Amino acid sequence: MTTAAASSSRTLAHPEPGEIRLEAVLHALADPMRMRIVRDLAREEGAELACSHFGLPVTKSTSTHHFRVLRESGVIRQIYRGTAKLSVLRRDDLDALFPGLLDSVLAAAARQADRLGTDDA
Repeated sequence: MTTAAASSSRTLAHPEPGEIRLEAVLHALADPMRMRIVRDLAREEGAELACSHFGLPVTKSTSTHHFRVLRESGVIRQIYRGTAKLSVLRRDDLDALFPGLLDSVLAAAARQADRLGTDDA
């Protein structure tokens, strides 16, 4: 895993593309709150979004946990810009490693949201 540089305690560790495991990605995507984050990031393709953008109905510590699981599994990349921690979907890495997986999961989540009449599936 890429580690934080000694000069910056605000650099977050992310797995290199070759370290991303399918089971970790599937585990990360299996949680409804994390799927909601991924769907929002996919809608804003390439955008770096602050954690506050998502308005998750969970405590701050639970939200932090969800973002950490997504980051450590390789689904998102997080960077600090000033005091904001921004997240971006690692679509290129995921598509290269697991062609069609992300699109299939996102399409299935959208169908489920339509079927259940929710937008947070």
